[in-house]
Amino acid sequence: MSLELRQTIYDSLSSFDFVDPHTHINALQPAAKNLADILGYHYYTELAHSAGLARTQIEADGLSPKEKVGLLAENFAPLENTIQASWFIEIAREFFGFTEDRLTPDNWESLYDHSEQVMSAPDWSQQVLKKSRLTGVFLTNDFDDPLAGFDTNVYIPCLRTDDLVFHLSKPVVRERLAKASGTEARNATSVRNAITKLFEHFCANGARACAISLPPTFAPEPVADGAADAALAKVLAGGDVSAEHARTVSNFVFWTLTQHCAEFRLPFDLMIGVNRAVYREGVYQGQDLYDSRVSLIQYQRLLNAFPQVTFPISVLASVTNQELVSYAWIFPNVVTNGHWWYSNTPTYIEHDARARLEAVPQTKQIGYYSDMYKLEFALPKFNMYKRILAKILAEQFVQARGWSETRAIELGTKVLRDNTAQVFAANRS
Repeated sequence: MSLELRQTIYDSLSSFDFVDPHTHINALQPAAKNLADILGYHYYTELAHSAGLARTQIEADGLSPKEKVGLLAENFAPLENTIQASWFIEIAREFFGFTEDRLTPDNWESLYDHSEQVMSAPDWSQQVLKKSRLTGVFLTNDFDDPLAGFDTNVYIPCLRTDDLVFHLSKPVVRERLAKASGTEARNATSVRNAITKLFEHFCANGARACAISLPPTFAPEPVADGAADAALAKVLAGGDVSAEHARTVSNFVFWTLTQHCAEFRLPFDLMIGVNRAVYREGVYQGQDLYDSRVSLIQYQRLLNAFPQVTFPISVLASVTNQELVSYAWIFPNVVTNGHWWYSNTPTYIEHDARARLEAVPQTKQIGYYSDMYKLEFALPKFNMYKRILAKILAEQFVQARGWSETRAIELGTKVLRDNTAQVFAANRS
């Protein structure tokens, strides 16, 4: 009964189109060109490195795409137990007709050659979107992205602000800001005006969110213009920037961004808790980890100051999920958002999703996002989430609480599809 019920719910959750609310897709090259674009995803390179493959081999100069896939395929066996390996096998089966259940030194080359031929189709991106039932994917756009050359109804802009908040001391960032906004960052007023220009540009091109990844030490607070002017003067003078001045500039820019989210009616996605370059000898994108010293109490002033701004919040570790659930429980402007990075494995997803579904209003949960760099990953990642969600709905709502299948499916649909449309509504701005 339980397995049949779970399958029925899963089938229903797989019967409709939806939007992926957070990805790293390049809208000008959204799908993979070959298997290296898929197997070269940092999950695989960092796992292979962890299992013993030298970084110098993975990142060797002059390594062709096919050679890189061969290298990783030859070292794939230690990864077979991971959920990431299952994503790859599902991609190979669903998109390229792969019939085996393991990637081995004997079968990788034929898979590579066949998949490259399939991916050469001029409409390959459209095929992947259709098969994955995606009508849109949110992007992660640099603040100076021209947002040109792609359909912003399908590839939806999102203003990523990490460089502005944490790297304004770098001349290259200020030069990019000046070029994008037509305003040089000289003081508080000019920075505010430059940010206004960025928001006008993004909103005119269909942006539906602002986003930032935040370190565990960050605790936003307002900064008066005078203090911001003094800190910016130190930054603009060059040389070493003190931690105090850097923190003041970061707080001023972050608070100003939030004020603009309020003015332009954009949600502000906060991805909280990443500690950069913990493993300095790791492969590209395989150096960062979560830090359990983070607490959402660091954001209480922000959340209280901007009740009109919706904050979809992602936490990097399952250990922080209870705190996020509690904040979404009482703060109207806090929305639980996906299962990010190191929490994106079935055990943690199930634990965290159960807690959210038990305690957070159903309209305040963005169930899942893929965080993908290539479109092919949406299918296995969302299928993974749908299976887990179907299990929770079957066991926790139909069987334990006596809900009808229809009612449980309605809840799943809201969490998976409808809330994304509501929270990131196109007409917000």
